[in-house]
Amino acid sequence: MSRTTTAPRSPGPRARARRPRRPPAAALAVALALGAVAVVAAVALLRRAAGPPTSEPSAGAAGVVHIHGLGINPRDGLLHIATHTGLFRLGANGAIERVGTSYQDLMGFTVLGPDRFLASGHPDLRQMRQQNLPPLLGLLESTDGGRTWQTLSLLGQADFHALRTAHGRIYGWNSSGAFMVSGDGKTWETRSTLSLADFAVNPLDPDDIVATTQGGVQRSADGGRTWQRIPGSPALLLLAWARPEALLAVAPNGTVYVSADAGATWQARGALPRPPAALLAAGDTLYAATEDGSVYASPDGGATWQLRYRAAG
Repeated sequence: MSRTTTAPRSPGPRARARRPRRPPAAALAVALALGAVAVVAAVALLRRAAGPPTSEPSAGAAGVVHIHGLGINPRDGLLHIATHTGLFRLGANGAIERVGTSYQDLMGFTVLGPDRFLASGHPDLRQMRQQNLPPLLGLLESTDGGRTWQTLSLLGQADFHALRTAHGRIYGWNSSGAFMVSGDGKTWETRSTLSLADFAVNPLDPDDIVATTQGGVQRSADGGRTWQRIPGSPALLLLAWARPEALLAVAPNGTVYVSADAGATWQARGALPRPPAALLAAGDTLYAATEDGSVYASPDGGATWQLRYRAAG
């Protein structure tokens, strides 16, 4: 049965142990050999175990670490990169710069419109101590291009590892396992509970949702209330669905797939050079971040890739 949740007053900070966010590439390769269920289950478990940073930021900690999400700001057309240590912007010349002064861990990053972003995640220790923030930031909103953030709801309750906006709704997967939907970002309906790695919403149908889960690729035809496994799907990790005729996906080993029938069948299209960390479809361009912190762009739906930003080190 679904339930409606409103945001209570924030409880005090809670101590949480930090665990590794994602398995290394070698571990993913072994898991892939064991099957799709093992792969997605491992990633979902590690995502759920993620916690706030365990050390305060320093002047030298300005690099891109653990990319969680990508988005294009319509105001300037620039790619924004949400990471474990804050938000970055990739310039047209390939230079990267930090947006704002926060080092908070940004999960579930998505763009609503010009300079208007949504995210979730965890504060850095500086914020926790100075602002008395809990480890879970709930749903965050920025209206100034990511320079500052305010909590809209569920402070201390929710840690959305995946967020999507479509059809005037906000869809979110909480690390607790709850799949939730909101019309205003303040009041939420929990529609089901499942372990997933990523999900995407059909651009033509607000109730048609495809997810990569512990049980393989699954579909919901009722807005996330019930789910059915799609038989015969490859092992998939990340999804992007900007056009009805092209549901795009990346496997844990970097292979890119496309489905022209909303996930019923898949065709391999190309491959990333490394295991993926984030995926974005924006217009005619597909963007992907890899586990080493690099960012790539594809003008042909994932068939070929060009390096846009090389990770340091």
